[in-house]
Amino acid sequence: MGLDDDAREYHRADPPGKIEIETTKPTNTQRDLSLAYSPGVAAPCRDIAEDAGAAFEYTAKGNLVAVVSNGSAVLGLGDIGAQASKPVMEGKGVLFKRFADIDVFDIELDIEAVDPFCDAVAAMEPTFGGINLEDISAPACFEIEEQLRERMDIPVFHDDQHGTAIISGAALINAADIVDKELSDLQIVFSGAGASAIATARFYVSLGAKRDNITMCDSSGIITEKRAETDGINEYKREFARDVDGGDLADALEGADVFVGLSIGGIVSQEMVRSMAENPIIFAMANPDPEITYPDAKAARDDTVIMATGRSDYPNMVNNVLGFPFLFRGALDVRAREINEEMKAAAAAALAELARKDVPDAVVKAYGDDPLQFGPDYVIPKPLDPRVLFEIAPKVAEAAMDSGVARTEIDIERYRERLEARLGKSREMMRVVLNKAKSDPKRIALAEGTDEKMIRAAYQIAEQGIAEPVLLGDADSIRRTAERLGLRFSPEVIDPDQRDVSAYGDRLHELRKRKGITRREADDLVHRDTNYLGSVMVETGDADAMLTGLTHHYPSALRPPLQVIGSAADTDTVAGVYMLTFKNRVIFCADATVNQAPDAETLAEITRHTAELARRFNVEPRAAMLSYSNFGSVDNERTRQSRDAVKLLHEDPEIDFPVDGEMQADTAVVEEIMNGTYAFSELDEAANVLIFPNLESGNIGYKLLQRLGGAEAIGPMLVGMNKPVHVLQRGDEVKDIVNLAGVAVVDAQAE
Repeated sequence: MGLDDDAREYHRADPPGKIEIETTKPTNTQRDLSLAYSPGVAAPCRDIAEDAGAAFEYTAKGNLVAVVSNGSAVLGLGDIGAQASKPVMEGKGVLFKRFADIDVFDIELDIEAVDPFCDAVAAMEPTFGGINLEDISAPACFEIEEQLRERMDIPVFHDDQHGTAIISGAALINAADIVDKELSDLQIVFSGAGASAIATARFYVSLGAKRDNITMCDSSGIITEKRAETDGINEYKREFARDVDGGDLADALEGADVFVGLSIGGIVSQEMVRSMAENPIIFAMANPDPEITYPDAKAARDDTVIMATGRSDYPNMVNNVLGFPFLFRGALDVRAREINEEMKAAAAAALAELARKDVPDAVVKAYGDDPLQFGPDYVIPKPLDPRVLFEIAPKVAEAAMDSGVARTEIDIERYRERLEARLGKSREMMRVVLNKAKSDPKRIALAEGTDEKMIRAAYQIAEQGIAEPVLLGDADSIRRTAERLGLRFSPEVIDPDQRDVSAYGDRLHELRKRKGITRREADDLVHRDTNYLGSVMVETGDADAMLTGLTHHYPSALRPPLQVIGSAADTDTVAGVYMLTFKNRVIFCADATVNQAPDAETLAEITRHTAELARRFNVEPRAAMLSYSNFGSVDNERTRQSRDAVKLLHEDPEIDFPVDGEMQADTAVVEEIMNGTYAFSELDEAANVLIFPNLESGNIGYKLLQRLGGAEAIGPMLVGMNKPVHVLQRGDEVKDIVNLAGVAVVDAQAE
């Protein structure tokens, strides 16, 4: 089955299409319905009649965009008409929702003439917070956008014009920097003079390029002032007419710094590329076939060629999905009246800056595990990079407020946190911890300091102000890796071969001399095993916390800190906890990594430590002791251990959170069961701290919740240690290291 047949099946599968409407409020009872419709709906209606702005408070208007088209210029398909364009417009709605959580109604209008089209769109202003014009032919698209921007008091944005301009503008900023050229000096040649080309040329001028340095070519060659007078060229093309001799694209490219292709495939030869200036920038964005292929452009010359296309199988894909969702997100959230040049420039600058940052492992994996590092083959972020939302939208919102088109003012830092929450509950929860960490950063030892992920994590930890990272290991290796990765920072490094660590050997011997460790062995351990070195640093107070485990099996990574640091003074129990985040709830699962068969006392201690951890995430704990029995329905040694643990906790005067059990897992997490059959329980809400009866069930349980329940897992987080130590899982990503570093810092703050 070919791609076309796959696509047909994808679209026709029941229910047909790609979108549906879901309710966002309860509609289960008669009261719910009376609030949603008659008679309750009358109250918000009256308020909106008195103040039109109240529609943003009472309705979905503030998060609803219309994608509007007449199907007259559908990418790769041409003038196919309004009805045939509907799958494309639905697809655009999917992208809005997927990348920025914006709801969309697609509107296909069977109207060709400009004025009637504008009348129809303008009449819909009460419904929408913004209008995205799509796939409308030039020059009508210019007239339509201009007219609607004048008539409407909400953002109107023609993505075919401005999307490519913004994304390629970000690429141009970075490309010019890499080849050490100023935007104002660039000689830029455009192939194509349609809506996208003209909007892109205008945008480059707003970024700093000179209009007199832009040469635009259409199918008849260079657009000159002479042609503008004699060939009937429209007013939009005429804007970029040059007072130069005529010629074709090959003539225009001689000595040019930049080629911008928005035309047709295969029209640029290697000879034309060789005629360009030193270190040329080539944006060949015709789809599906670029004006020149990436391999051909690269092979044409020996110097640096920075190449971008519209294709995902080549580096530097100029994809509009990097722009429109986040522009509208920022505009909607400040109730902007329009999307202006300041907002577009802010988006381009933010995209350019994001490309210079370390790329998350998840993004690298999504693109085939090839290295992604700022340079000629990575000048713009990848579309699947989740950071784009909370890097771009705040800059757009800020620009809207600064330029006076925002109806409402927002706190940008709090806004970033709200945006992160849109990407998942785990980000919202981690933001709580990371903000606490930043308020009082601590010194954290990273035991596997030569590992590339640890070095990247150290960079992010330092850059975000989460902690003061100390990398343990070979200093020369760490320096070379940081340079190769382009990480511009100078972390503190403790290299046992270059630093005197004899004092740590003395301390390790003192702690373990009656456990079979000789003085020579202690000295050898702190020199060759950074887990012991880091553990002694934390034990002596030279570091506040420690992370390890990235390249070791969990038990072997845990052994040194247990031997050197040990458990807290008030307990003999150390446990591993995972925080699982779902769309609307958070659950802490313990013990998932340490205790194989805990007794009642150990279960009670695990519960106490896990509740303390939950509070560090600003979650009030409600603990359930899990079993296959419900409150004595099965009576044997194992169920009695869980029951006895609850009794111990109830007798402890310091326990100030509800805890009950033993109970089955569904009883613990389904409020209706808890409050129905077991209304006598100490828990009046679903539990958010789940204590498993043994390691086997804990490990199985959290992994099932993660894989089948769609939860995101953060951890494992060690609780019960005398000082903060966390053991990573082998293969954890950089974000996991950064997250656990934040948890470790908050632990240290509590110490």
